[in-house]
Amino acid sequence: MNTGSPTVSVVVVNWNRRELLRSCLQSLSSQQFKGSFEVILVDNGSADGSAEMAEAEFGHSTFRLRIIRNRENRGFCAANNQGFRASDSDLVALLNNDAEAEDLWLASLVRAFEPGGNVGMAASKILVYEDPGRIDKAGHLIYPDGQNRGRGTGERDHGQFDHVEEVLWPDGCAAMYRRAMLGEIGGFDEDFFAYGDDAELGLRARIAGWTCLYMPDAVVRHRRGETLGLRSTRRLRLIERNRVLLAAKLFPWSLLVLNPVFFAARLAAGAWAALRGRGEVGRHTGIRGKLQAAGAVLLGDIEALALLPRMLKKRSEVNRIRRLSPAQVKRLLLDHRIPLRQLTEQAI
Repeated sequence: MNTGSPTVSVVVVNWNRRELLRSCLQSLSSQQFKGSFEVILVDNGSADGSAEMAEAEFGHSTFRLRIIRNRENRGFCAANNQGFRASDSDLVALLNNDAEAEDLWLASLVRAFEPGGNVGMAASKILVYEDPGRIDKAGHLIYPDGQNRGRGTGERDHGQFDHVEEVLWPDGCAAMYRRAMLGEIGGFDEDFFAYGDDAELGLRARIAGWTCLYMPDAVVRHRRGETLGLRSTRRLRLIERNRVLLAAKLFPWSLLVLNPVFFAARLAAGAWAALRGRGEVGRHTGIRGKLQAAGAVLLGDIEALALLPRMLKKRSEVNRIRRLSPAQVKRLLLDHRIPLRQLTEQAI
């Protein structure tokens, strides 16, 4: 076991995914990283022996392992915030339990951060586990109604994302954050619970003047949809609810007032894609499946309405850390806008 003071903490959140967690931790034990690092495992009340397996098999690994055991599933946001608070490292990485990092992942992400620089986030090159020649995410893009999507999602990997560049923000599946940034802006917004939470944190960081670098050598393979399942209506409901909350909390008013227009355009394009069996709703088979998916989206909007007063109150809190003007934020979002056809024709 590495007993040196860790320069990096890797937070892994787990809930009843023992075998996936084992593979995830094995990938971390193979990291070619010259510094010392620790893994903070936050177990959300698993009943499958996940925490016990981790302690038995990785308690004396190449990294220092710390385990936080929750009695219940506190969600992705709250659990990662626990990991943030437990870490004293200058850099904190996140790795999903359904992802496996290649050997240079950690070392590559660390290279994004210069002492005293304004890079607060680093994004990984995330590949589809079952088809590693296909991109899952290489940073993020966003549509003006608040729906965000991975950059390059579904594309064949032929080197188009093989250079270091600034991106909007990283995907929370495999990301790294500067401790100083988290200390200034805070961690995840726990009202989000899961899905869209990394977008909210990333945009809040951009508003505070921090940037994000995409590091193509930081490669991760991701088993998509393992948390709730790709056809889960609860997943759809959370995605829809949280895109509304994101916009209400962080979008400039000049873009927020147009949200219904962009939303209507996305719904129309999404319905046309679903009829042809494409897009997110298109993966739900049959009329019944598509109606259930549409109902989940509607329920997400209704749930978002109940939380709108809370989000609008948080807008004033964001102003305390603001370095970008509303006009600059609008320009940033439009510069990283995903085309409507690409958004609606591809499944998340």
